[in-house]
Amino acid sequence: MPRIFKHLTRTDRLRIEKCLNEGYTYRQIADVLRVHISTIYREIKKGEYQRLNGATYEFYPAYSPDIAEERYQANLSAKGADLKIGNDHEFAAYIQNKIKYEDRSPAAALADIALEGRTFKTSVCVTTIYSYISKGVFAALTDSDLPDKPKRHRKVKENKKGSCPPRGESIEKRPEAIDNREEFGHWEMDTVYSAAETSLRALLVLTERKTRKEIIIVMPDRTAKSTVLALNRLERRFGAKFRKIFKSITVDNGTEFSDLEGMKKSILYSGLRTKFYYCHPYSSWERGSNENLNRMIRRKFPKGTSFADVTRKQVQNVEDWMNNYPRKVLGYLTAEMAYQTCVAAL
Repeated sequence: MPRIFKHLTRTDRLRIEKCLNEGYTYRQIADVLRVHISTIYREIKKGEYQRLNGATYEFYPAYSPDIAEERYQANLSAKGADLKIGNDHEFAAYIQNKIKYEDRSPAAALADIALEGRTFKTSVCVTTIYSYISKGVFAALTDSDLPDKPKRHRKVKENKKGSCPPRGESIEKRPEAIDNREEFGHWEMDTVYSAAETSLRALLVLTERKTRKEIIIVMPDRTAKSTVLALNRLERRFGAKFRKIFKSITVDNGTEFSDLEGMKKSILYSGLRTKFYYCHPYSSWERGSNENLNRMIRRKFPKGTSFADVTRKQVQNVEDWMNNYPRKVLGYLTAEMAYQTCVAAL
């Protein structure tokens, strides 16, 4: 009974060579291997080469199992659909530049096409871009150029009990509308600094929970006084709109956020300028948006960067880059687009 849907192996090819040397017909060889006779015809054609007759010095067609196997493996590796990107060099260059020189993820690079109103001959999905990078389709792109690296899944730790109560109102008292990101105007705040202690300068970073809008302020150090002064500058910058745009701020229990009264007190009006909530100790995920965007900042200012050498212009460029980055969580709108929509609705 003939074999069905089974490729010939190297052993089969050696048996074909032996049968041919012993004078078997193609029909007899097909019966030995239990395949259709047309398979034998195709196989012998695949391994055919011109062999020299030592007696007559004339060439005649012969079968080589090695040549047949080599051609089989070559055909096997060439199988599969053609690259969708084809000869669309403009599209390839656009994706490559976005990822390599503008620090976009593949998803963000594709989102920029729609945001910029561009059209290309080629349309591919995010998974295909990742596959092309891994296969080396892009000349100047490798996996090391991708911003997101594989993550190790760790068991979620329980909140550790602090030895002291929070400096202000606990995050446990925060309304559900803030937790669910339903309402605009609620921020998370943290500091980014150099662990190498090469400079006392630090960055005060604020992230709006609904739109992921980022504000970065350079501070001379991580003291509570510098934090209050930075918030004072921020209030002057927004003026009367401050209370509407900054309804609450969630912070951790770091010493830079220890002067609660100073942070809350308005310098433009009597009373408070905003409300503060404090996270549980050792619970950075309670400021998840803040932490995620801090990772983006570290793509521009890696750990160990001395902020003494970082200019305010460089910080502003990083802020602009982050706020104009297409976000999957926002339907690939940018944080700036979502933020301006919310501000206009106030």
